[in-house]
Amino acid sequence: MIRPIASTRQFNLASRASALSIAFLLISSCRGEHQARAGKFDGESAIRYAKVQLDFGPRIPGTQGSQRAGDWLIQQMKLRADTVIVQEWVHATVDGKQLPMRNIIARFKPHATEHILYVTHWDTRPVSDAADNPADKKIPVPGADDGAAGVGLFVALGDALKKTPPASGVDLLFVDGEDYGAFDEKLADVLIGSTYFAQHPVDPGYKPIFGVLWDMIGQKNLIIKKEAISVQEAPEIVARVWQTAKDLGHDDVFVASDQGGITDDHVPLIKAGMRVIDVIDFDYAYHHKPTDTIDKISAESLSIVGEVAEALLR
Repeated sequence: MIRPIASTRQFNLASRASALSIAFLLISSCRGEHQARAGKFDGESAIRYAKVQLDFGPRIPGTQGSQRAGDWLIQQMKLRADTVIVQEWVHATVDGKQLPMRNIIARFKPHATEHILYVTHWDTRPVSDAADNPADKKIPVPGADDGAAGVGLFVALGDALKKTPPASGVDLLFVDGEDYGAFDEKLADVLIGSTYFAQHPVDPGYKPIFGVLWDMIGQKNLIIKKEAISVQEAPEIVARVWQTAKDLGHDDVFVASDQGGITDDHVPLIKAGMRVIDVIDFDYAYHHKPTDTIDKISAESLSIVGEVAEALLR
């Protein structure tokens, strides 16, 4: 999934006046409150939920593994969220296949006037096109870090939000079909679920006050740099996330350096006018390989990211 891009010039800069007004709202949170709220997120639970996903096998759209994993995810979030919305549609691929798709949206306080949007993808790539051994390139990616880590993060975050509900509305969006097709110039059959959500939001005129895409955030020795499109399009949200991490003592993971622009699920949402950034550690040796397995991710990494994700909602 995802592909580094050389330039972000194709994106229009957001209004600086709007950005500054949102920045005042977002950055003026209390450091002590963040610290007081820390510790509720359970990284051990998150990695157990991630392992359940891998036990279903590859979660490729249209397969039994995808059907079972999606059914499980819907059931789990119904136990935690105030409401769960399932968006179902059929995607026609460039080679004529008809792929059943499901986006799953777990909503906490859906009737609140303000909402925060969190995004992750729950599908896995059908081929290991980056495999070192040419014979392995047709093997599906297990998707431990590239898929299951984000799912584990969100289900565990659902546990925390059920125990202590957030003050504002929170939408946890699990998108399908992010990783199906080709990350080339045409971007055929990728970012399918996020593109669909951008065109079919949960509410008319849906505009979250901010959003974060959490992707590939479970690997051991986690180092998260600032992604270039996010910095360009929503700098105040990047600042808020990194400041929150620093307040929690995690600035050794959320480091103050930049990485290039990455084609990921935040891109269709940004184009639809939503201020969504990408939190991702793209420097992952097992990306799009059959070795993206459960032993490559850790409860410690998920705990760190989960603490930051929860603190942002408090």
